[in-house]
Amino acid sequence: MSITTPTPARSGAAKVPGEPENGSRRRRGRRPMGRQNLAGWLFSTPFLALFAVFMLFPIIATLLMSFTDFGQRNVRRPLEAEFVGFDNYAKLFGDDQFLRALFNTAYFVVIGVPLTIGLGLLVAVLLNNGIDRARTFFRVGFYAPVVTTIVAVAIVWRFVLDPSDGLIAGLGDELGFTAPDFLGSEAWAMPSLIVMAVWRNLGTVMVLMIAGLQAIPTEVREAARLDGASAWQELRRITVPLLRPTLLYATVITTIGYLNVFEEPFVMTQGGPSDATLTVSLDMYKQGFSFFNMGYASAMAYVLFVVIMGITVLQLRLMKDNTK
Repeated sequence: MSITTPTPARSGAAKVPGEPENGSRRRRGRRPMGRQNLAGWLFSTPFLALFAVFMLFPIIATLLMSFTDFGQRNVRRPLEAEFVGFDNYAKLFGDDQFLRALFNTAYFVVIGVPLTIGLGLLVAVLLNNGIDRARTFFRVGFYAPVVTTIVAVAIVWRFVLDPSDGLIAGLGDELGFTAPDFLGSEAWAMPSLIVMAVWRNLGTVMVLMIAGLQAIPTEVREAARLDGASAWQELRRITVPLLRPTLLYATVITTIGYLNVFEEPFVMTQGGPSDATLTVSLDMYKQGFSFFNMGYASAMAYVLFVVIMGITVLQLRLMKDNTK
């Protein structure tokens, strides 16, 4: 009997009749991907067009404008604006009003951000753990100022802070003390706006913190309680370390928002009294739209942009290792 020795299998897969070559399969595989990319770009075209017209072009135009003496006379003939180089930037740091606005903005951020983050965390912990009844009601109540227009907020706070007929003044009359002129005093105007801003932005931080708290495993807290940890020890050693990514995000967005503070002083004080509440954004608005020094206002905008970028990068680097 003859035994037929099987032919060794080839290393490559056998070619099925009618099947295209590997190169042809690869080429055909690329076509659907190319069509998907084309479809994606087509669907993105409306957004890209709007972004280019309303964002990219103004950003580039403002940057170029900051190196010119662009003013009201150049609105119809922008190309006639004179190039002045870095004169606008050099002038900024010799401008006492701008330096005062920069100081006020820093004061607003240094006091307002820790208060907002701290109180937002406290309220979130209480609503997540300490309050069982009407929890939704309190959450909506704390978040309501976030979605309330600044005009409505200003009306409420003017009534609260009015030195003659306001809520605090009436309370002072009952308790035997005289309420100060909160918005008309250089000493009280900025703290009053900070309190208003903290009250208005507390809800955003609260929502972020509640989301972070609900992501913490309950087993970790239960183990800490079984070990005899107090509420303060649980907050300091368990809750805050596990909330560091959320704290980082909340701190960054709150800092950016407070560095751009504009609505509160614009509506409540117009930067007064005696520039006590003048911020960089408000000063920029006045220079650009009241005095029509567009080039100078553009330089302010880019100085503020550099400050925001620098502080944001610093925050991310300082807190990066702690969020791992």
